[in-house]
Order: sequence, then structure tokens, then C-alpha cells
Amino acid sequence: MKLPNTLWRLTVLLLRATLVAALLFSGWLIYSKLPHRSNTDARASHNETSLQIMLRPLGINAAALDIPVELYPVDIVAVRHEYFTERRAGKRFDDFLNESMQGRHPINAKLDKDGQATVVVTAGSWWLNAVLPGEENLEWRLPINVAGNRQIVELTSQNVYTRTKSF
Repeated sequence: MKLPNTLWRLTVLLLRATLVAALLFSGWLIYSKLPHRSNTDARASHNETSLQIMLRPLGINAAALDIPVELYPVDIVAVRHEYFTERRAGKRFDDFLNESMQGRHPINAKLDKDGQATVVVTAGSWWLNAVLPGEENLEWRLPINVAGNRQIVELTSQNVYTRTKSF
């Protein structure tokens, strides 16, 4: 009576192992037939976005549009405030900033005479900082969530952070 019971258990065990092997083999066949990533998907694989920055007409002359724009992965003003309110002995601000950015680097651009610039950035949260000097200094500090292949950011009079008169 023990021999048929043992034979039955061995048969069930063999069928279970065969079922698991068949599932693994069919999964591998499906995976091997999937299309491979090409070089045209390189931008998507690195999560890079073409970010176009545009300055909307604010009633200023075209010579003043040649302004620098900085993109930081952190709020640079908040980092500067944290550094100077809680001094760290022996640590320079640049070191503290690099530590806060966690390996990401700031991106600098310059708006052309038409008030436009295009930069390539990685996806994620960024802070745009720009100052338009003139009779009335305009400063932008915009948080930006970057995603997708292309994105447009407009600098307008509605999203100005501060306006200061210069005398």
C-alpha cells in the first residue's frame, strides 16, 4: 500500500515542477519577443525634457531682454536662508548647496533678444530664477515640475515674484 502512495506523491511533485518550468519558459519567450530599446528613446530613458523659457512682452525695450536665467534643483533662496540662519562650522556655502542638490547641477541659460531660451533638463522639481533689470527690477522665482518630452514656461507680469524700483 505504501508503493502506490509514494508513486502518486512523486507524480504530483513532478507535475508541479513541470508546471513551474512551463510558466517560467513561457514568460521568457514573451520577454524575448519584446522590442528592444533603440537610440531614439535615449532622451525618454534618461527622463530629459526640452524646457522652453519665454518672456512675455512687458512693455520694455528689446535691448533689456538679454537676461540670465538659472534653474536649480532646490529653492536656492531657502537653502541660502537655511545656511545663514544655522551656521555650520567649517562648511562653505558652495559645499552646503552641493549637498542640498544631491548630485544634481544647476543649469544656466540666457534669454535671447526675442525673450526665449531652450534648455534640456532632467525630469523632476526645479526652481527658475531670473531678474530683469531696468527702471523697475522684476524677479521671478518659479517652482517648476518638469515632465514629458517638451515643456514651456512663460515669464509674465502675473507670475513675477518681486517688483522693485531702482533710483
